[in-house]
This record gives sequence, structure tokens and C-alpha cells, in this order.
Amino acid sequence: MEITASSVKELREKTGAGMMDCKKALGETAGDFEKAVDYLRKKGMASAAKKAGRATKEGTIHALASADGKASVLLELNCETDFVAKTDQFKNFVNEVSSQIAVANPKDVPELLTQKFFTNSAVTMDEKLKEAIATLGENMAITRFARFALTPGTETVSYIHAGGKVGVLVEFATIKGKEPAFAEYARNVAMHIAAVMPQYVNPSEVPAEMVAKEKEIAIAQMQASGKPANVLEKIAEGKINKFYEDTCLIKQSYVKDPGKSIDAYTSETSKTLGAPITINRFARFVLGEGAKTESEAN
Repeated sequence: MEITASSVKELREKTGAGMMDCKKALGETAGDFEKAVDYLRKKGMASAAKKAGRATKEGTIHALASADGKASVLLELNCETDFVAKTDQFKNFVNEVSSQIAVANPKDVPELLTQKFFTNSAVTMDEKLKEAIATLGENMAITRFARFALTPGTETVSYIHAGGKVGVLVEFATIKGKEPAFAEYARNVAMHIAAVMPQYVNPSEVPAEMVAKEKEIAIAQMQASGKPANVLEKIAEGKINKFYEDTCLIKQSYVKDPGKSIDAYTSETSKTLGAPITINRFARFVLGEGAKTESEAN
């Protein structure tokens, strides 16, 4: 069967593979288009296997709100070089993975990779990843994600900093989510999280063993002072409060107005809107923190 230029072009558009690879695939499969797609997929998987051990420290942090308004996603997807991370093909794949997470709601990355792709049930996400690796010529990894399902009375806001180097996704409880004052407040909180790096929303989330350890350290540091136990206890409590101010979002000094806490800023905005706001949860990703080399993974 004659291999036409139009069939090569069509195969290239469908698979993203190189022109010569598409021509070879059609030749190997006697011009059968679907078999040629399978041929390239298998070739891509073999190519991906060769690249699997290479470190993936570049890439992007990406945020997406699903078209149906049911979920918001924060994703870290890594590749080897910043050059590839800036290509349209990489960006399109990042968007596809984010959409898959929003629609299919996997519990973690291993489950995500086993899922059928939401627009093509003949392909798994693992196969899509390997196709992307073959097309772009670099190892890639879907490193981590956060997915916040939207329910009545909740709103999410995302903030991406430095071209995808830092990303934040925050969920709020509010009935005033469409108000401009809330939008400004929510973006400011997301930017604050990106800059100040809280670990928890409020002190109740801090593990009890972590608080106990901080208290133990504080008392040990002061035992040589000769102060009585009750005084040491009060000083230790003060140090624990400082620990909360460092690690808990609502206790932190608001980065744009250090004279007030995020809790106070939230209360002010709630008063302006005439309805309460609660910060439910957040995710904060820094590019490369979740990436592993082959030696780190083993």
C-alpha cells in the first residue's frame, strides 16, 4: 500500500511523533492507520523506559479549575530541562493531566497512572505519559497533585508564582465567593502562602507530638537558668505560641500588612462582606521538591 504524505501528516498530528517515525510506522503496518498508532505507542513506551532513570528537576506547577466547576487541581509535573517545560507540547500535556485529575478523581499518582484517559478510554494515563516522553525526548514524571472538590459554600483560588516555580491552591468556606472584595482577599492569602510558607492552617492541625517536642526543647534550653518550674512552663508556652505564629497560617503576620495577622485580615474581610469566611485548607508546591532521581527513588 502506498504511504501518502497526507496519511503521514494525519498520523503525526494524532500522535505528536516525528515525520520519519510516522512514515516508518505506516510502512511497518502496511498503511493501517490504527496499527501505526499502536506501533508508535509501543515504540514510545520503549523509548520512555530508556529515559526512566534520568533526573527530572525542571517542569512546572500548574493550577486548573475544571470546566464543570466541580474541582480545582494543583499539579507538579517534572521534566529534565527548562527548555522542554516551555514548549507547547509539554504545556498541553500538563493541562491534560490536570483535567484527568479533576474529572477522574484519583486518590494518588499510582492510581492516576492506571486510569483510562478521560477523552480516550483506549489509553491509560501511564501510556499517555510514555507517549509524551517519546515525543519530547526527555524523561518526565507526574510527581504530585492536590484536588479540592467544590461543594456549595466553598470557593478555591490558585496562585502561580515565578512562571510555575511555586504554586498555591486554597479552599475557603464563604457564601460571598463572587464578591470583588472576597476575590482580592483570597488572592492576597494565596500570595501570602506562597511567600511565607505556612505548614498548617491553624494550631489545631499541628500534631500533638510536634507541640510536645517543641515544649520539651524550650524547657531544656532554659533549665540552667535556675527559674522555678512554673515560670519555665509559662516561658515554654510563649515559645509554643511563637512556634504557632511561624507555622500556622491564621497566626502569621500578614505579609502585606505585618501589623495584623491573617486571622485578623480574615475577620476584617468577613465584616466588610457581611458574612463569615473560613480558610479550610491549602496546598503549596515548590518545583523540584517532589522530584526524585533514580537513586533517591530506590
